[in-house]
Amino acid sequence: MTLDWARTGQGVARRTMARTISLIAGPTASGKSAFALELAARTGAHIVNADSMQVYDGLRVLTARPDADELARAPHHLYGHVPPSVAYSTGQWARDVTDLIARLPPDASLVFAGGTGLYFKALTEGLSPMPDVPDAVRAAFRARLAREGAPALHADLAARDAEGAAMLEPGDGQRVVRALEVLEASGAPLRHWQGRRGDPVLPPETIGARFVLLPERAALNARIESRFDAMIARGALDEVRALRALNLDPDLPAMKAIGVRELGAVLDGAMDEAEAIARAKAATRQYAKRQMTWFRNQFDATWQIVNAAGGTPPPTT
Repeated sequence: MTLDWARTGQGVARRTMARTISLIAGPTASGKSAFALELAARTGAHIVNADSMQVYDGLRVLTARPDADELARAPHHLYGHVPPSVAYSTGQWARDVTDLIARLPPDASLVFAGGTGLYFKALTEGLSPMPDVPDAVRAAFRARLAREGAPALHADLAARDAEGAAMLEPGDGQRVVRALEVLEASGAPLRHWQGRRGDPVLPPETIGARFVLLPERAALNARIESRFDAMIARGALDEVRALRALNLDPDLPAMKAIGVRELGAVLDGAMDEAEAIARAKAATRQYAKRQMTWFRNQFDATWQIVNAAGGTPPPTT
């Protein structure tokens, strides 16, 4: 079964016309949470997570999820609601947003805040409709990945879809498996589905202000440095220890959160803490740079650029 995005979008439209909906995007450590809280204080809005790592339970510190004081200042939704054992998709997030809007009062204002560009694309432009993949098919390819390794599955994909395989790195097990799953379940390659487009989760007329935080690079890097130091002080190492105790597949998205691999090496005795911290900070800086490039290239003139990290939101009218 394919998700009917047109019907979903129409349903959301009926429930959002009385709302004020604002969007806040930006790279990691740019001050999105503080910005969202200030905006929520002005409008009485609910804050909705739009970050693909902050959805995971057990990663409160390393993903910089809102703390108890911040949660008390405004209603927050879709934070930490997904077990780390789940490979949560953009499509599932979009469905969760639709369900959330259906549950909230029709006049409840919303602020979407996060750093995952595809989530904002889903909200404003729509997603490619994807076929359902039976659990048995998914499990079979996951088992093969664990048994044979990503390069072997990449070779299998190349034999069945050479063009699709050429677009993927042989070692990227997660994406190779996804391509094989879709091909097996639907008979069509992944790019066939990606070339189609559904309706946006939020119809354009329901969205008010759109902000993208793009701080100066030096200021952002300094914030990244101090924030990771604070994460260490708040127990990031213990958080990684607890996550690793679950013995999860290392290819799961939660296991790829910045800091998990680096601090895991400390726990294994393969790296000292100072080096792990330096590497995690460097990885965060590189990630922030990629995010900023993506936002600049993908967002149009309807997005208002805010330069100051954590600055005061401009008027929304």
